[in-house]
Amino acid sequence: MSSSSSLTADRSNDMSAVIEADRAHVWHHLIQHKPFETIDPRIIVEGKGMRVWDATGKEHLDAVSGGVWTVNVGYGRVSIADAVRDQLIKMNYFANSAGSVPGAQFAERLISKMPGMSRVYYSNSGSEANEKVFKMVRQISHRHHGGRKSKILYRERDYHGTTITTLSAGGQPQRVMQYGPLTPGFVEVPHCLEYRKQWDGPDYGLRAADAIEEVILREGPDTIGALCLEPITAGGGVIVPPEGYWPRVQEICRKYNILLHIDEVVCGVGRTGAWFGYQHYGVEPDFVTMAKGVASGYAAISCTVTTEAVFEMFKDDPTDPMSYFRDISTFGGCTSGPAAALENMRIIEDEGLIENTNLMGARVLDNLRALQDKHRVIGQVRGKGLFCGAELVADRTTREPADEKKVAAVVADCMAQGVIIGMTNRSLPGLNNTLCLSPALIATPDDIDEITAAIDKALTRVFS
Repeated sequence: MSSSSSLTADRSNDMSAVIEADRAHVWHHLIQHKPFETIDPRIIVEGKGMRVWDATGKEHLDAVSGGVWTVNVGYGRVSIADAVRDQLIKMNYFANSAGSVPGAQFAERLISKMPGMSRVYYSNSGSEANEKVFKMVRQISHRHHGGRKSKILYRERDYHGTTITTLSAGGQPQRVMQYGPLTPGFVEVPHCLEYRKQWDGPDYGLRAADAIEEVILREGPDTIGALCLEPITAGGGVIVPPEGYWPRVQEICRKYNILLHIDEVVCGVGRTGAWFGYQHYGVEPDFVTMAKGVASGYAAISCTVTTEAVFEMFKDDPTDPMSYFRDISTFGGCTSGPAAALENMRIIEDEGLIENTNLMGARVLDNLRALQDKHRVIGQVRGKGLFCGAELVADRTTREPADEKKVAAVVADCMAQGVIIGMTNRSLPGLNNTLCLSPALIATPDDIDEITAAIDKALTRVFS
């Protein structure tokens, strides 16, 4: 049976039992379940390339890479599945207190893409990868600073995970609501979105970075251990930092001996048109975390990457039984993650997907700017690579945000057309008004044009 006929056959199967099992027993992520008492939950049953099919047989063009910026090389990659299968048959798991062949091989390949970094710590999710950094910073505080420099700075509108401690480092108030009390020792610094500027005057990037220094001086430099930032803010509205921002941030961190942690969970592994988002800005971080696109969702894997200098801080006194990083991630010992990640990286290289990301990303931005000329509801278009957003406003002059329900209606209209897009969701009170696009790095010009054409039709219907 051919691939296309197989897809047709699969979609013709009766899925009613699966739908009922899901309705009765599955607790989904990020969704209110009351409507499922009268409507069916959506079940995605198959994917190929940029397209997925649901249990009703409806085809969708996926412009958000699995809903949360993950499936970077697209669906149906047989070579990744084969690499995982072959590895699992040979050796599926051993706790990462011991090494594995794919774990060593992927760490070496990953570090080759990250000059200045040297060590890879494996775990399972972006939240977990970020929390490992927070634990490292706290342990460094105790071992090397007499318990000082334990505070961790995070930025307004940034997001770093769903655990209680990563929520404590989250700059999205709606994500945090109802989950307190939070972990102490986390301090917010202002965002850097010039479109929603907090200061007047020139050189906004420098001014936004200087605001970080003001927080450091207020808290006391000897209390601050690390600064945690996304290179480009993701779920907080696709915020590309202004010119001058990142060099000044680096300068401030070095001035006050503050470790720089860059969260690449969304931006990493090609999404922005470079291997990592921070590499656009010449930044030299102490920690880099990543997850989503590392294996494109074919296996669970996240990485906390450090410099050798950070690593050496945990070797200072081998006679002290408390001196090493006393942490484990059970499934960080799974070999499927690095096996999938190795093949994922090969695909990106061999198929020229970083180059394609830059070309198609430019096309997305051009198309969105054309829509901005047509629809006054688009206040600003922003992004880098295949990571783009369009902020919707009720009034361009005042920049009053568009009604969140109308933004959601645009997303729903695109879904009805068979195109899946995203939006800022339950993140920022009154500012969940940005449409988000992150199609797979394999996107073609036709894919991009179909996505933006759907947005055009949706904006016309919702805001006419």
